Amino acid sequence: MNNKKKIILGAFGIAILASGLTLGGAYYFLGMNQYKLADTMRFFHAMRFIETQFVNEVDDTKLIDGAISGMMQSLNDPHSVYMDQTMYKDLVSHTEGSFGGIGVVMGVKDQVITVISAVEGTPGEAAGIQTGDQIIKINDEETKDMPIDQVANKIRGDAGTKVVLTIRRQGVEDKEYELTRSNIETKSVGHEMMDNGIGYIRIASFGERTGQEFKTAYADLEAKGMKGMVLDLRNNPGGLLTASVDIANMLVPKGKIVSIDKRDGSEEVHESTLEQVKYPLVVLINGGSASAAEIVAGAIQDTQAGTLVGTKSYGKGSVQVVMPMYGGTALKLTIAKYYTPSGRSIDGIGIDPDVPVELDVNGGVDNQLAKALTVLQEKMQ
Repeated sequence: MNNKKKIILGAFGIAILASGLTLGGAYYFLGMNQYKLADTMRFFHAMRFIETQFVNEVDDTKLIDGAISGMMQSLNDPHSVYMDQTMYKDLVSHTEGSFGGIGVVMGVKDQVITVISAVEGTPGEAAGIQTGDQIIKINDEETKDMPIDQVANKIRGDAGTKVVLTIRRQGVEDKEYELTRSNIETKSVGHEMMDNGIGYIRIASFGERTGQEFKTAYADLEAKGMKGMVLDLRNNPGGLLTASVDIANMLVPKGKIVSIDKRDGSEEVHESTLEQVKYPLVVLINGGSASAAEIVAGAIQDTQAGTLVGTKSYGKGSVQVVMPMYGGTALKLTIAKYYTPSGRSIDGIGIDPDVPVELDVNGGVDNQLAKALTVLQEKMQ
């Protein structure tokens, strides 16, 4: 069948739908069963009724935006959202490495917008916003029942402009924070050589450049005589699956890194080709370690490639894809669950560290890092 015939048949099917003629012919041409067709007719009926009868003039684009957003909200999945032009642009900017905002990464926990981490060197970190803080208002507007991407859209903005967040923190009174937005450059990897041949690598998030940044840092530490490594994934909210797999390929021995199970029962498996783990490894995690960070940490723990130190991770074990749509909008949809090499699902559960250490927020030193160094030195002997 040529393209011209396809177009004609499609138009014919729509004509049948609009006129309410035989359902059998309509759903045959549209590829629907009779129940889906009935729901589609119901949708167009409601839309037409609103367009023609609502007391005020109606913006058709806003109607469609609202309908799509409502469909995503009906899934009851905080990670599946409809992104308007601004939200989608912000997402692309974030993964590419630059955006205007305050540097606070959020998630939804117990149906409340909750801070996963404040990115190092950003207004959010400088203001003292912490992992676990609940954002209950933005510029005096309550965030209750507000989709997370809408919250992000309201917080982000041009560098130099201000935003006020009302933060709820356990054990203290609610507090307002006035922050000045800045251009957030998300260089995701930092590193340094510490005493006794210990290399330290900090990954802040997993973006498009993270894999290459990690390889560069790793090579530099090797050239300086690295004998063991501390990998710091604390307050890392995750990001791109591909970046986490690239990094795990350098740390996890040959075999499974992560498996992704989809709705249709198919399984996508990512494996490491590393013949042998080169250096003793300790990984730092906490409640702000999520998603792609948990893929790396879970693979390291399950394969015994290293020791996890810190506190339980966030517990996001699902995979999202972003589908760009006409007009610069997009859908972000959860399409699968992922599992660690041993077959664990950590969604809503998190990963327990091998060596639990609560951070002493009143101490003068990073006691979690200090413990990681102690554990690593024992492994290096």
